[in-house]
Amino acid sequence: MTEIAVLLGLNLALILAVMLGLWLLALKLGDVSFVDAVWPMGMLLLALASLPRTEGDGTRKALLVGLCAVWAVRLGLHLFRRWRASGADGRYVQIVEDQEKSHGWSFGKTALLFVFLPQAALAWLTSLPVQLGQVAAQPGVGVLAGVGAVLAVVGIVFESVGDAQLKAFKADPTNKGRVLDTGLWRYTRHPNYFGDACVWWGLWLIAAETGPGLWSAAGPIFLTFTLTRWSGIGITEKAINRSRPGYADYVKRTSAFIPWPPKRV
Repeated sequence: MTEIAVLLGLNLALILAVMLGLWLLALKLGDVSFVDAVWPMGMLLLALASLPRTEGDGTRKALLVGLCAVWAVRLGLHLFRRWRASGADGRYVQIVEDQEKSHGWSFGKTALLFVFLPQAALAWLTSLPVQLGQVAAQPGVGVLAGVGAVLAVVGIVFESVGDAQLKAFKADPTNKGRVLDTGLWRYTRHPNYFGDACVWWGLWLIAAETGPGLWSAAGPIFLTFTLTRWSGIGITEKAINRSRPGYADYVKRTSAFIPWPPKRV
C-alpha cells in the first residue's frame, strides 16, 4: 500500500505542476481553451511516469501504456488543431464571464480554480487504470485483458470515425445551421463521448485482472458520469440548441450516448 500511495502521490504532484505551468501560459494567451487538448496528454504523461516506477507484468504494462498513447495522441492532436482553427471555446469564455460578474474574479483566478486545478485532479482520477494497472506483477495477462483491449480499440476507432465525420460535415459550407444525423451520428448524438467511455472501461478491464487495478474503477465511473451527467452532454447540447433549430427533433429520435437505431417521431 505504501508503494501505491507514493506512486499516486508523486503522479498527482506531477500533473499539478504541469497544469500550473500551463496556467501561466494561459495568462499570457488570455485563453484557457487549449486545456482540452492537454487533458488526454496529461493522462498519457501519468501512464508514462508510472512505467519505470512499477514492477507489473510487462505485457499488461505495454497494453495499458500503448493503448493510452494511441488514444491520447490522436485525441490531443485533434483537439489542438480544432483550438488553433476555431479559437477560444465559448464554454470557457462563459465560465470566465460568469465568475467575473457574480464574484468579481479575475481571469487568472477563474482559470486557476475553475479550469487548471480541477483538470489536474480529474486527469489523475480518470487515469487510475493506467497507473494502478501497472503495479502488480501477478497474475499475467488473461482473457479479461483481451476483452478490455478489444473494447479500447473499438472505442478509439468509434471516436476517431465520429470526429472525422463531424469535421467533414462542418467543412461543407452548405451544412451551416444543419444537424449532422448520418454515419455514427445517426445512432448516437455523441459518438466521441461513447468512444471515450469505451476506451477507459477497456483499460480498466486490462487493469482489473490485478488487485490494485480492480480498485481503479473510480476512473471510468467518474468519466462516464462526467460525459453523461455533468460537463459533457448537458453543456454541449445547451450550446447547440441555441444555434441549430432542428436539434430538438434530432434529440427526440436519437440516443444520447449508447448507439441505438433512431426512433420514429
